[in-house]
Amino acid sequence: MAGTAGTPGTPRVLRAMNDRAALDLLLEHGPLSRTRIGKLTGLSKPTASQLLARLESAGLVLASGTSEGRPGPSAQLYEVNPAAAYAAGLDVTPERIVAAVADITGRTVGRHELATPRRRTGTPVVRQVTDALDGAVKAAGLTRADIHRLVIGTPGAFDPSTGRLRYASHLPGWHSPTLLGELAAALPMPVEYENDVNLAAVAEQRLGAARGHADFVLLWNQEGLGAALVLGGRLHRGWTGGAGEVGFLPVPGAPLVRQVTRANSGGYQELAGSQAVPALARELGIEDIPRGSHAEVAAALVERAAGRDDERHRQLLRTYATRLATGLASLVSVLDPELVVLGGACLTAGGETLRDLIRAELEELAASRPRLVVGGVAADPVLRGALESALAATRDEVFDTSR
Repeated sequence: MAGTAGTPGTPRVLRAMNDRAALDLLLEHGPLSRTRIGKLTGLSKPTASQLLARLESAGLVLASGTSEGRPGPSAQLYEVNPAAAYAAGLDVTPERIVAAVADITGRTVGRHELATPRRRTGTPVVRQVTDALDGAVKAAGLTRADIHRLVIGTPGAFDPSTGRLRYASHLPGWHSPTLLGELAAALPMPVEYENDVNLAAVAEQRLGAARGHADFVLLWNQEGLGAALVLGGRLHRGWTGGAGEVGFLPVPGAPLVRQVTRANSGGYQELAGSQAVPALARELGIEDIPRGSHAEVAAALVERAAGRDDERHRQLLRTYATRLATGLASLVSVLDPELVVLGGACLTAGGETLRDLIRAELEELAASRPRLVVGGVAADPVLRGALESALAATRDEVFDTSR
């Protein structure tokens, strides 16, 4: 048997497939009895018993009490062992790094936020990353060695051919050609890097408004204007990682921006980015504009406009919707997605009121008719996507009992 242990169809491989199916069911449903696991997997009672004993012995499953209070005799319940493995995620912006640790079930067990204002750019990025991670690890009562995998989300993308960060000149300290090597040397676990908007799309696909959808676009408007493209169930990143950098799109209604990488902006960003909203409010004579970053001010203005019924605020929301639909029309005309998810604080703040205005404009500007929905992951979508991405790879490794 040893010579064919890894061949599909052999008992070892079939056992591993059943093990993974049972673990996925426990993640989805929570604690289950042996009988229930048997029914859901189609396994006999003796086989289900052997499976659970094997998983319990491997430290992947725990006996978690009984089904008392339910009809019929009480039965032993089993659940995934939360401590079987841990994964971590980082959400990086120019102002701060937020780190979190999750157990294998997906529950966040530690979180830490590290301010990284521009005046502190003398602190090396490697130190910032390790300090943020260590803060979350400590909050979880763990050590770095307990973390199975780390996913770091940043604006822009690391070019696969050069290892350098592109499309994010506003992120100080992250552009050294040796940075990825330095981080690999400083961290004991495998590290992956992903665009922040792509990670927000991962969160929406696994937990939010895009569950069950294989083709969708996430339009994101927060500090920057961007998009994530999910085609055939998979993220489309492009040759250099720049797929979805729609802020650089030339669009009607905005002057043509040249040398866009030097400006770190483009027509769509100038027309509909977060910095455009307070400027538009001033043009319309709206007073009492709040203070804060562009994204914070824009989100507050959009939320206020969605809840007001005076002409100036209605006009603000209508104009903003038209500007957003202008760039979105190009996107849906090329990709013809099934669904468009509106994410980022400057979009979700407008709720369904803004969504309806964008949809009406898009129907005038594009031939395809994707369904538009407001993002469903309200809290830390980029961080949640980083954790979900790290957990998916961790589960593939830890739950593979054929190894």
